[in-house]
Amino acid sequence: MIKTVVSVGLPVLETMHIKKNRLTPKSPKASEKRFCVITGIHGDELEGQYICYELIRRIEEKIELLSGTVDVYPCVNPLGMESITRRVPTFDLDMNRSFPGDLEGDMSEHAAAKIVDDIAGADFCLDLHASNIFLREIPQVRLLKEHQEKLMKYAKLLNTEFVWVHPSPTIQPASLYHSLNSIGVPTLAVEMGVGMRITKQFGDQIIEGIFALMKELGIWEGEVIQPKDPIISTAKDRVTLLHANASGIFLPSVEHWKGIKKGDEVGKIVNSLTGTIEQTITAPNDGMVFTLREYPVVYGGSLIARILEGEA
Repeated sequence: MIKTVVSVGLPVLETMHIKKNRLTPKSPKASEKRFCVITGIHGDELEGQYICYELIRRIEEKIELLSGTVDVYPCVNPLGMESITRRVPTFDLDMNRSFPGDLEGDMSEHAAAKIVDDIAGADFCLDLHASNIFLREIPQVRLLKEHQEKLMKYAKLLNTEFVWVHPSPTIQPASLYHSLNSIGVPTLAVEMGVGMRITKQFGDQIIEGIFALMKELGIWEGEVIQPKDPIISTAKDRVTLLHANASGIFLPSVEHWKGIKKGDEVGKIVNSLTGTIEQTITAPNDGMVFTLREYPVVYGGSLIARILEGEA
């Protein structure tokens, strides 16, 4: 059932609608548990669109196996998606810095408040994100250290290779993740892929994890996979960030989510006018490359890669 969560008047007699699809069990003996999947907070993050489609399709195909309610919010920043921008256009606001919102605030704050109110009381929420257009991320779960004890068993079910526990509030207090956990709705943030793209392989991987999670929550009665056993990073110093020291075109020498040894070449920054190498970037330690530059144009200070320290 399609429901309108937010309806806000816009200039020139237009209206912004944020909608959800509510899938309900057919059995009268079904539980009252509710699971929410939300994506599209940033208009240039499209990886979640395929996941929402596939989740709804697969549930409806075997609706008799659904034993709780599933609410799917595919696009909570429709203006950003329509204009191909990360933020809410005109206002130039990051919607993921607007939660928990304010019903009397501006459009973004009003929408955020209505969304939080609609999700409130759910048994679990999954907040799906993609990376930006510059970086490609392996599928990963991100959570704060303060939520580790409560949420880790669910994070391990999501079929990702990596769970990144942040010891400090890298996940901002005004984010949906933080706001929902603050009101008692267990919430995990998932990041994958690259901005303005859909990586079907990553989407299929996360879909399997979502069904495993729903099975654990008592919302799905069908067969599920055995999720991947993720690497868990709980110490900030285990993640090394590599930045460019020169401007130019970045040419990677490594593959995403592949092992790398200390001293191995990560890539080169080259000058396409002079035909020279401006910088050769090497790994400062052994580990796995879980973030890698996707957009080749770089400047001094641009993030090139993140390496999870450990055995390659």
